[in-house]
Amino acid sequence: MSVAADIKASTFDRGPGASGNGDDAVLELDDVTKTYPALPPVVALSSVSFRVRRGELVAIVGPSGSGKSTLLHVMGTLERPTSGAVRITGLHVAGLDDRALSVVRASRIGFVFQQFFLAEHQSALDNVADGLLYAGVAARERRALAARALQQVGLANRQAFKPTKLSGGERQRVAIARALIGQPAIVLADEPTGNLDSTNGAAIFALLQQLHAAGTTIVVITHDHQLAARLPRQIEMLDGRIVTDTDQFSRSAGGPASNHRVAPSEFGIGPQAGRAG
Repeated sequence: MSVAADIKASTFDRGPGASGNGDDAVLELDDVTKTYPALPPVVALSSVSFRVRRGELVAIVGPSGSGKSTLLHVMGTLERPTSGAVRITGLHVAGLDDRALSVVRASRIGFVFQQFFLAEHQSALDNVADGLLYAGVAARERRALAARALQQVGLANRQAFKPTKLSGGERQRVAIARALIGQPAIVLADEPTGNLDSTNGAAIFALLQQLHAAGTTIVVITHDHQLAARLPRQIEMLDGRIVTDTDQFSRSAGGPASNHRVAPSEFGIGPQAGRAG
């Protein structure tokens, strides 16, 4: 059996969001740390625990150096944690080899980045279709699904346009369509409005809200506290730790996350060298 088929048979056929915990979690981090070798070692994440359930719209917010970028990489399986457990739809990903991780990323996670990362020589349709390039989907089906995804983000009439002929807001919509094409369990959006003017930024924010209302699970990583405050749940980071999580479900259920705001003095947090952002 192939790696992709083995992963699907062992976990994904349980249904998107199945975690075995009874709360429909699609992403779970349990006591995750990430340390980079140096003198002294750089502690980027320290004892990070939370879960994201199907259909949530969550902001992970913090200043530069707070650890949110490292957290994005760990959540997206782009980096392995030093310790702790990371689960995507119930699958423990920390111990998977690189090939298996690529299958997880292709089938379960959608990425949206501030820089768009679109191929300028390709049309919007082909850029979106490339989101399924490593998922074993035939070219004709990829293009059909890409056309549907572009329609979903309001760009049905821009399929043939190359990125150089699109506005910044339109390019980000193409990137969002690419993230959505495989119907991932979760979309990770890194500063999705960071390279846009206020008008286009507001339009992209509204699009994310619409996608959430339609059932897409989205985590937005941002330094913008005003933007984060407009989302239903905020996870605030400082010096590699979660200092606030407004997750009311976990608070009432006694889960790993809570609505408690941790004072920096409780664990000696303050401006310090040797932190990764």
